[in-house]
Amino acid sequence: MRSVESIVAELPPSSSVVGADGGGGGGSWLYGWLVECHGLWHNVLMIVPSALFVLYLASQAKRSFSKVSNSRSHVVAALYAILWLVSIFNLAWCSLQVWECAPGKQFMWSVISLFTTSGMLFLEVSLIAFLLQGNHASGREALTQTFLISTLVVGLDICLKGIYIFGFGILLFDFNTKGSQWALWVIHTLLLTGVYGLIFFMYRSRWRERLPARPAFQNYISIMFCVNATALLACALAAHGTGLGLWLYNITVICYHAMYLPLLYVTFLADFFQEDDLHLENVYYSEMKDAGFFDVDWD
Repeated sequence: MRSVESIVAELPPSSSVVGADGGGGGGSWLYGWLVECHGLWHNVLMIVPSALFVLYLASQAKRSFSKVSNSRSHVVAALYAILWLVSIFNLAWCSLQVWECAPGKQFMWSVISLFTTSGMLFLEVSLIAFLLQGNHASGREALTQTFLISTLVVGLDICLKGIYIFGFGILLFDFNTKGSQWALWVIHTLLLTGVYGLIFFMYRSRWRERLPARPAFQNYISIMFCVNATALLACALAAHGTGLGLWLYNITVICYHAMYLPLLYVTFLADFFQEDDLHLENVYYSEMKDAGFFDVDWD
C-alpha cells in the first residue's frame, strides 16, 4: 500500500494551495487582480477615481441629458457623448491592469489600451482645436472643424501605433520594460508638450485675445502642459534605461487616467450643466473681468 507522503507529493501545487487557504479560486483571483503586476496602491489609485467619475456621470445623467437635448450647442452635445464613451473605456482599462503582466492577455491588453488612449487623445486634440479657433466659430462650423482635425490626428496616431504593435510586435503599452517603445512615446509627449506650451505662452502674450478668455481654460492648459512636460522627461529617462524614468512615467500615467476626464468635465462642461442659461453669461463675464481682460489704461 502506498504511503500518505507519496500521495501528497504527487498532488498538483494548486491542490495544496487551495487546501491551505480554504478560499478556493475566488480569493486567489481577487488577490491577483488587485495586487499582482503593479501592486495594490497603483491599482486602487487607478480604479477608484475612474469608477467614482463614472458613477457621478450616471447620477447626473438624467439632468445632463435633458440639458443637452434642449441646448443648441452641438459642440457640448458631442463632447458629452464622447466623454461618456471614453470614461467607460478608461474604467475598463484601469480595472484590467493585471492583463499587462499576463502573457496570454497581451493582445487584448494592446487592443483595449489602443482604444482607450486614442479616445482620450481624441478629446485632447478636440479641445486644443476648439481653443485655437477662439471666439470666431460656433455651432456646426466649430464642431465640423474640430472633429475633422481630431479625426485626422488620431487616425494617424492609431496607424502608427498599430504598425508598432501588430507589425513589429513591440509591446507599446508595457511600461515596465526598457524597450524600443520609448522612442515613440518620446515623440508623442514631445508633440503634446510643444502644443500645450505654445498655447500656454499665447495666454501670456499679446496674442491672448485670439483665445477664449475664461481663466478655467488657462488653468486647463497650464495643468496639461506641466503633466506632459513631466511625462516627456520621464520618457527620455526611461529610454536611457533609468529606473527613475519608469517610476516617474507610471506616476504620470496614474494622474492622467485618474484625473484627466474629471478635469475636462470641470473645465468645459460643469458650468453648462449647473448654471442657468441666463446666468451663465454673467459667470463668464465675471471670470473674464477677474482675469484682467477688460482693464483699460486711461493715462
